[in-house]
Amino acid sequence: MAIQRTFSILKPDATERNITGAINALIEKAGLRIVAQKRIHMTRGQAETFYAVHKERPFFGELVDFMTSGPVVVQVLEGEGAIAKYRDVMGATDPSKAADGTIRKVHAKSIGENSVHGSDAPETAAIEIAQFFAGNEIVG
Repeated sequence: MAIQRTFSILKPDATERNITGAINALIEKAGLRIVAQKRIHMTRGQAETFYAVHKERPFFGELVDFMTSGPVVVQVLEGEGAIAKYRDVMGATDPSKAADGTIRKVHAKSIGENSVHGSDAPETAAIEIAQFFAGNEIVG
């Protein structure tokens, strides 16, 4: 498998509970490297752009409100098959259906407050990374 990069967000429910280090430990244990990371307070514009694919969905406003409710940690992860590997480490969106040991099984509060986001494809990873990081901020 090829080395690839994926995008990750540690969401406001994770930063509020001060569990970003515990989540990073699970990421690194899975063999992924954190090659860029910063803590930001996402603006409404950033959140609306990031989640534009959901704009017509009934939960869009609530999602934007949640993602702007507190700081988040945005990251670039790197490793073999990083996108699929990170999605496995995150676990199912619904924490009650997530596999044991996954981030969401261990740390998520609910389907909405599920602690993490990860890219679903190479194309979306590239777009998401570019939204929050300049090339010189990614150091592998």
